Amino acid sequence: MHASAPPRKTAPAQTPLPDASPVAFAAVILANVALAFGPWFVRLADTGPVAAAFWRITLAAPVLVAAAFVAGGGVRGRQPPWGLLGVLLLSGIAFAGDLGTWHLGIRQTTLANATLFGNSATLIFPIYGFLVARAWPTRMQAFALLLAALGGGLLMGRSYQADPRHLIGDLLCLAAGVLYAVYFILMARVRTRVAPVPALAMSTLASIVPLLLYALVLGERIWPDHWGALIAMALVSQVVGQGLMIYALGKLSPLVIGIALLVQPIVAGAIGWIIYGERLSGPDLLGVALVAAALVLVRRKGRSEA
Repeated sequence: MHASAPPRKTAPAQTPLPDASPVAFAAVILANVALAFGPWFVRLADTGPVAAAFWRITLAAPVLVAAAFVAGGGVRGRQPPWGLLGVLLLSGIAFAGDLGTWHLGIRQTTLANATLFGNSATLIFPIYGFLVARAWPTRMQAFALLLAALGGGLLMGRSYQADPRHLIGDLLCLAAGVLYAVYFILMARVRTRVAPVPALAMSTLASIVPLLLYALVLGERIWPDHWGALIAMALVSQVVGQGLMIYALGKLSPLVIGIALLVQPIVAGAIGWIIYGERLSGPDLLGVALVAAALVLVRRKGRSEA
């Protein structure tokens, strides 16, 4: 990710990450497509929603640990890893809070609202990136972020209702989105020293106990009768989705990561249309077009700077 032994003068160039990388861009898009299936799997699971999150992590952990041993990489640098372990522990707790709270919200609101509010990191993470860079976004970046925000709002379409039945679920998913942004911020720091697969394996292990305690405190049913949805969630959402996302975190800027998160409500809307008969309205389709335009703009910007 970093050039070997660069001259000191080039250090600031680490902030704008290589958004033109076609592999990294494809990875973040595929990651969000895989993650968009998560709410459907949660609804299919016959455990409590937080317990489903616990099994997603627990079933994925052995696969990720084995992959980490095969991939290798480990921790870069000569400094002791104690501070890094602390960041990993916090990232695991943040992800456990995000996942458990989001799963609770999924069962108390619409599929579109759950996915959109759960990805409020769309705006939080790019803002964090601008603050870290200590620079305002360029006009192109600001315009792309504005298009993404407008598109995200329109993606709610007719599913955004002042409905008391959905209010609690919407607030839970919004809280989960904030925790997701915290997880991204922490894992972006981890990725400066750790390869993607070991980083994901360690943060996954750190999430297991917090999620189990979360489910037990709520008194949820832990043990399932049917494992299909939970296994699919572990492999598709955690291994594939989060695996590709953690890889992209070390390769792309927060702006691109944030805008790409809006791929999830697009895919979730399609799933809702096909499986639950939730037809997309005109505002939904316009929202899709705006998000697509934002992604094209950040890709064109990346190519011009490469």
